[in-house]
Amino acid sequence: MSSNRPGATRLAQYLLLPIIIAGGWELAARTGLVQNTLLPPPSGVLAAFWNLLVRGRLLMHAAASLQRVLAGFALAAALGLGVGIAMGTSRAGGRLGDLVIQVLRPIPPIAWIPLAILWFGIGESSKVFIIFLGAVFPIVINTLEGIRATDRHFVELARVLEVPRGRFVRQVILPGALPAIITGLRVGLGNAWVCVVAAELIAADKGVGFIIVDGRELSRTDVVIAGMATIGIIGKLMDVALRHLEARLVRGRAAYSGE
Repeated sequence: MSSNRPGATRLAQYLLLPIIIAGGWELAARTGLVQNTLLPPPSGVLAAFWNLLVRGRLLMHAAASLQRVLAGFALAAALGLGVGIAMGTSRAGGRLGDLVIQVLRPIPPIAWIPLAILWFGIGESSKVFIIFLGAVFPIVINTLEGIRATDRHFVELARVLEVPRGRFVRQVILPGALPAIITGLRVGLGNAWVCVVAAELIAADKGVGFIIVDGRELSRTDVVIAGMATIGIIGKLMDVALRHLEARLVRGRAAYSGE
């Protein structure tokens, strides 16, 4: 019994603030402190969520958004890691890429929507492109910073021993930069979900963003919040998956190095 208490305590602490917020929100809605048409109570949002779920609409729209997010995030991860490694392991690469990255990074993905439509039309490619833009820069920056923070002693030792470049990157650079890389992937994935609603403004007829826009047009605040909650839940589950992946990679790295 005692061994379960720390886990139960952590779970209670984890859920305490959301429960307090939900309780206060429900009370405010039921006592008329806020108008239900503007901010429906959690019970009303839950009813809207359940209605979307049992009718099959929620799963269909969530699957469409998830497919777009995964496609955009996969492209961002591949390019972001490649660019970050190239810039971090080569001074010339760092100088070449720094200005372009620093100029493009502050531009919000939503500002790219007109160009995305001109370049890719109103199909899936334009939506994936917007999500890709939201995810790629945190991955590049964190990969680059992780590589720059790698222990210089290991780097110099590898150079003295004339370790081949490919092996040097795989066995010295990437393991040292792994925590920062995972952080970049997590931030990039979060940004991908932030951008999915903007992406689905481009003539989408399905997706969680479509649910939110449709709810707004129908003045269904409960549906809007249910759609927002769906994005939050899926994003949280994917972030947990990345954290578990990080833990496994760190354990594997420690076992490989004999730590």
